[in-house]
Amino acid sequence: MAQTAPEPVHAYTGGFLGLSAQARRIRRILALAGHPLRLGLPGCHGHVAVWGHAAHAARGERIAARQNASLIRLEDAFLRSLFPGRAGEPTLGLLIDRQGIYYDPSRPSDLETLLAICPFDDHAVMERARLGMARLKHGQFTKYAAHDPDLPAPEPGYVLVVDQVRGDASLRHGGLDGPLPPHLFREMLVQAQLDFPGARIVIRSHPETTDGFRAGHFSAADITGDHISFCDTPVSPWELLEGAIAVYTVSSQLGFEAIFAGHKPRVWGLPFYAGWGLTEDQTPHPRRRRKLTRAQLFAGAMLLYPHWYDPCRDRLCRFENALDHLEAMRRAWREDRSGHVALNMRLWKRPHLNAFFGRWQRLRFAKMPDLARSTLIWGSTKAPDQGRVLRIEDGFLRSRGLGAELTPPLSLVTDDLGIYYDPTRPSRLEHLIATPRPPGGETRAQALRDAILRHGLSKYNLQGTLPDLPPGHRILVPGQVEDDASIRLGTDAICTNLALLQETRARNPNAVILYKPHPDVEAGLRPGAIADDVALEYADAVLPRTDPARLLSQVQEVWTLTSTLGFEALMRAVPVTTLGAPFYAGWGLTRDLGHVPERRTARPSLNAFLHAALIAYPRYFDPVSRLPCPPEVALERLAQGQIKRAPALRLLAKLQGALASYPQLWR
Repeated sequence: MAQTAPEPVHAYTGGFLGLSAQARRIRRILALAGHPLRLGLPGCHGHVAVWGHAAHAARGERIAARQNASLIRLEDAFLRSLFPGRAGEPTLGLLIDRQGIYYDPSRPSDLETLLAICPFDDHAVMERARLGMARLKHGQFTKYAAHDPDLPAPEPGYVLVVDQVRGDASLRHGGLDGPLPPHLFREMLVQAQLDFPGARIVIRSHPETTDGFRAGHFSAADITGDHISFCDTPVSPWELLEGAIAVYTVSSQLGFEAIFAGHKPRVWGLPFYAGWGLTEDQTPHPRRRRKLTRAQLFAGAMLLYPHWYDPCRDRLCRFENALDHLEAMRRAWREDRSGHVALNMRLWKRPHLNAFFGRWQRLRFAKMPDLARSTLIWGSTKAPDQGRVLRIEDGFLRSRGLGAELTPPLSLVTDDLGIYYDPTRPSRLEHLIATPRPPGGETRAQALRDAILRHGLSKYNLQGTLPDLPPGHRILVPGQVEDDASIRLGTDAICTNLALLQETRARNPNAVILYKPHPDVEAGLRPGAIADDVALEYADAVLPRTDPARLLSQVQEVWTLTSTLGFEALMRAVPVTTLGAPFYAGWGLTRDLGHVPERRTARPSLNAFLHAALIAYPRYFDPVSRLPCPPEVALERLAQGQIKRAPALRLLAKLQGALASYPQLWR
């Protein structure tokens, strides 16, 4: 298919031409959408871009009229960012409208035309819309996603009245013949009390009012009795909608979200979502005669109208990818916004830990906790007696190279209950495995699993050859680091590599047993080595420096103590027998010969288990964009080799190898 030639646009305000993150983001999305920004005059039949109906838009409007150029109006998409734009965060999507703009009902917009004429008969698009609605509701995402999950909503049973900021363009251009009068807000409040006499009224302040950027329409003077109250804290809008018996709005986007929360909001203005049969409209719209379903409205407004942007991959994307990114950003903000103290961390890890956990408040590295912050400790280190503790460890899609070689991780897990490899107590991973998956979670896990297998990825992604293997029923026995915490905490009588080999041979006398030493042990960095002649008394072959992903495609079983290679075998549908209690044992996915915790009673599907282990439990960091990212981005970086180790770390790793026999100096 031939590519459409770019259509440059011209702009004349600092909002497009400046150096702010938002200005750079606007220019980038425009360029990717085929509208690179240009200086100078547009010429006849050129294009001029303006920001909605902002104050400076008049300049572009005049130039477009004089030059006989078309006018393109831009606005933020309906799922914007963590914080309002005035906080400095760039948008995740643009609305690029050639006819008008969505909030101006006096003339058609691209969105209104789309909603009026699109047949919405594409089954795939409608399924995406239904899943998108479910994901927004389950994840409680709204235009600004940084609400506080710890704040309680008011007691259910109230009428929700939605405030908006004074002078907003959606109000200045929200009527058929001009601006919406400010007295509409008080009329709306009075009508809500008349419609529901005696009911509690909750006035929800706009986030920009709450943050002190712009004033709203309601004040303390509007609190005329005990039955009226303000909600001016960052409570989840979905929680507010869940507890409301009715929703009243002039033109707020919260009315749009109320539709997907199951309400039929009463609307005093003419917002883009009014007039389609999904709202109770105080003023009917003369052009909107079609009746839409919720899924059709969502498909038009969220899937087909916006241009979504992926900041990690630096490209336009689908709504689902933008939501994945916002999900990763919000999780990092929620966990890190109050700051952390990291205890007794090795020097080489500190820059990478700060990149993961210090985006909103720089990490403090110390030897003692600070009760004002949560405490980060590595793995099974003894926790302090006071304060909130988060244990951190490498994730299951870690890097291209070993941690013992000082290769920085792309994923880390954080656990506020225990840690995944310690079966002596519950962990956050166990909780996630036993919790129902979010909408679309298993499908997403299946796609991630398919990509891992397609690219042949594993935890460390080490290069290695695959020698000729003896024929027969092959059992892979992965060696482990024998002082590893998962061995110390998760095994009983059989707790060494040699004992594992002996037990495997005793139970499988006729099988072809392949022993793969652990890379850290091969490098002489950790204990657990077995001399080849001793190993070959029980194994048919010893396979040093072998690519584990390729090896798993050539074996029929894996027998292990607690190795993550057993987890990777599960992803490849290779039967796994455990003699210890790894995190993947006890869920009905493996044959377990060791003692596993009785509390592991859930029986998830493999994809449900993978969602918990690869998507919900770890956090991922993109070394290219330096942003929190979803696992799909980390997987691409691993597949494409876009990970570099700093020269200083390479030198330190070589020095560490030279001092391998003196671990007390470097561990």
